[in-house]
Amino acid sequence: MSPALAAPKLSVRGLRKVFADRGSSDEVVALDGVDFEIAEKEFVTVIGTSGCGKSTMLSIIAGLEEQSEGDAIVDGEHVVAPGRDRGVVFQSYTLFPWLTAQKNVEFALRGSKSERAEIAREHLDLVGLDRFADSYPSQLSGGMRQRVAIARALSYKPQVLLMDEPFGALDAQTRQLMQELLTRVWEEHRLTVMFVTHDIDEAVFLSDRVLVMTARPGRIKEEIPIGIDRPRTFEIFSTPEFFEYKARLLASVREESLRSAEAMEVLR
Repeated sequence: MSPALAAPKLSVRGLRKVFADRGSSDEVVALDGVDFEIAEKEFVTVIGTSGCGKSTMLSIIAGLEEQSEGDAIVDGEHVVAPGRDRGVVFQSYTLFPWLTAQKNVEFALRGSKSERAEIAREHLDLVGLDRFADSYPSQLSGGMRQRVAIARALSYKPQVLLMDEPFGALDAQTRQLMQELLTRVWEEHRLTVMFVTHDIDEAVFLSDRVLVMTARPGRIKEEIPIGIDRPRTFEIFSTPEFFEYKARLLASVREESLRSAEAMEVLR
């Protein structure tokens, strides 16, 4: 089957999410008719204004939150709960503080003790932390803790890796190093990734394609393929091609920010 005819790895169809508004009988529509697909081994980033429903959508795909309508489908199976077919990395590190880096990765694994240990070591090596396998989270920097979280998410070989602003809490320099690490891992292992971020530079650098969401209620406003050659390094940040993509995405998100601000003024 050719790539053009292959079934998508992840499909989202008619996704709608409605929340009850605390303190009133009103409802808040966070997502309304979200449709998109991600192909196998594709890296797709989702951007949009604050409150547009990006993280809510990712949580639904992860099986951590229930949608009001619509479907999220991975490899033809409807998502109804968390599963090992989806690895998830959040902005917070979500590591067990009483376990070493090695044991945090092993926690997600099945098999014999020796098998789990070997797989954990391989994935810590993949993210450059083999020398820190016996360190506890409190002994690691923020970037190192996030690398452990990525190693753990990759260790059980999920079909789709879901990442919700995983570098958002890091300082600028560490964030750049983590972006380079993730790009290298993806280019070597060709994972299927859905990545949520506010950072437009990050979106252009990492992605095959960027999905821009509308202001609330969130829908897919447009999708922009990123035609910058791989492998990518930070030299691309100073290229005219990079600035063209960045300007286009900034304009699209700014348009939604202004629309959201105008709507708030009307409600006053």
